[in-house]
Amino acid sequence: MLPSLHDWIFALGQFFQTGGWVLYLILWVGFLMFTLILERFSYRFWTYPQQKKQVLSDMSLESSFAKRISRLCDLDLALNGQFQMIKNLIMLCPLIGLLGTVTGMIQVFDSLALYGTGNPRMMAAGVASATFPTMTGMAVAVAGLLFYNRLSRWSESERNNLRLALNEGAC
Repeated sequence: MLPSLHDWIFALGQFFQTGGWVLYLILWVGFLMFTLILERFSYRFWTYPQQKKQVLSDMSLESSFAKRISRLCDLDLALNGQFQMIKNLIMLCPLIGLLGTVTGMIQVFDSLALYGTGNPRMMAAGVASATFPTMTGMAVAVAGLLFYNRLSRWSESERNNLRLALNEGAC
């Protein structure tokens, strides 16, 4: 039997409560990162083919080498847009997870200071608060990295194709 929507929401709420406020920051960074990745996929499949076709047809009509280079450079800039921001967000996710580790360990030390070592339940809650953000930050970063690498390889391949088109048009 599949869990209901209420069960999913409850489990998600428990996850965020256990991980602390840092998980909300990871959620926000992940949402921004995957929005940019979706924009790049949308550009790849819908916008770029039309732009490439237009630029290559304009290049055949253009006699000036400088103008052909200019058009290809504009297309190249559009092709590589947002990659640096996506890369930075990928690198930021594990660091935010480590921030969660630090805040979780502070909870462990606070429980030790207040209750001593006789309350393992309080220490376990702090350790869980320390590990959840780290795990979540790494998982979001790995997922983003998989999509980023796919897009980056495609972009590099298209850049090489544009260079070949420029060299063929120059001859």
